[in-house]
Amino acid sequence: MTNTPSPLIPEWEAIDAVILAWPHDQTDWAPWLEETRATYLQVIEQVNAAKAGVILLCRESDIAGVQSRLPASARVLIVSAEFNDTWARDYAFLTCRAAGDTTSPGQPVEFQFNGWGNKFDASLDNRVNQCYLAGMCQLPLKTSDVVAEGGALEIDENGHLLSTAQCLQNPERNGKMTLAQYDDEFRKILDCSEVTIFHQGHLEGDDTDGHIDTLVRFTPSQGLVIQAADNCPEDSHFAGLAALCEECADAFPAHEQFRLPLPEMYNDDGDRLPASYANFLICNDAVLLPVYQQPQDAEAIAVTQAAFPDHTIVPVNCDTLVRQYGSLHCISMQVPVNTLKPSVVAQLNKGVTLYA
Repeated sequence: MTNTPSPLIPEWEAIDAVILAWPHDQTDWAPWLEETRATYLQVIEQVNAAKAGVILLCRESDIAGVQSRLPASARVLIVSAEFNDTWARDYAFLTCRAAGDTTSPGQPVEFQFNGWGNKFDASLDNRVNQCYLAGMCQLPLKTSDVVAEGGALEIDENGHLLSTAQCLQNPERNGKMTLAQYDDEFRKILDCSEVTIFHQGHLEGDDTDGHIDTLVRFTPSQGLVIQAADNCPEDSHFAGLAALCEECADAFPAHEQFRLPLPEMYNDDGDRLPASYANFLICNDAVLLPVYQQPQDAEAIAVTQAAFPDHTIVPVNCDTLVRQYGSLHCISMQVPVNTLKPSVVAQLNKGVTLYA
């Protein structure tokens, strides 16, 4: 008797919750802490509006402050936790399950996280699943010894996984591990049926070495949303992103491309910021789309609506998040239905509560 394949779940399947980590004064958000927290409150509000709860990792010293800022009706389960930073996409567990089978429990899966190739201390982040989140799930946590981040992985309903060579081949992640070895590991741990690794495209200022969630995203209807630069042919990104679009066409000739415009943003020191409209979060029937108060926002909204005609596009101002070189998808991790224990889901529905 063979086991039913249980690949990584596409983001557009129904979810019960989104995992976030509340910014604190020991993170790199310190210079913009209140602005960043205001953005998180907006994200929480929109996640709740999209019929999902929020599992909010929070330092114990910040819990009272968070509770005072949330409306009592907010569906937020606060989890007292210690963590280095708030990029939950890259260290919170992924979820696998037979495609479309919401009756079977989701399987939580984790890789190792070492701060995007030892760029930053991530020792606390790497313990978040085992210390705080695994006990919330119906099935035990499945762990890989390989270093990889959630933002580096994108999958469709056919189990076709995407990633990028620049990210995977940083030797500070897994030494001399080859792309073929990554292919084998992803098939084993995520039960995917096919792996495509792109070699083109990168955003300046991106600490992740080119995460796929800033570049190429699947849609539920054989589409690819691509962070392109067709609007700015003189931009330094144009050639690389145009080559990425060609790579996508070669790998997925039957898929329609939805090309996003590229915003041009800099920090106070004049460094280019990796602002990407592809860094959206699919949340049930909504797509929470990062916008940056830039002239390209309106076109990005229109392109995303065309890519997701059955979803409501919800713009979320993320100009503060991009100051730390990430955006909306980077701070969040979705939890598909029937992954959490029923008692956890019940508590999520009780308003703002503290997990014990």
